[in-house]
Amino acid sequence: MSENERNFIERAESITGNLYGDPMSPEMIAENFALYGLKKRAAALERFDAELDGDIDSSAHSLRKRVRLVDLRRRMGDLHQALRNAKR
Repeated sequence: MSENERNFIERAESITGNLYGDPMSPEMIAENFALYGLKKRAAALERFDAELDGDIDSSAHSLRKRVRLVDLRRRMGDLHQALRNAKR
């Protein structure tokens, strides 16, 4: 699978799997997202939204991948908003 065909979660799992031996779960991705500064979080969310704007097909595999991405994006957005409300 080429780099262009993999989504954000798949790329993160691949990179962390190669570096640390274990792939990073979506929960860990969201936790690490909290460590980013305001500008880096906003930029990451914008890139994530751009990825979600792409077309999807109706295969079960594609829909499951999309659900994982949307769930992660929701968690990251909620976390970003909570940190902004806390002035961080």
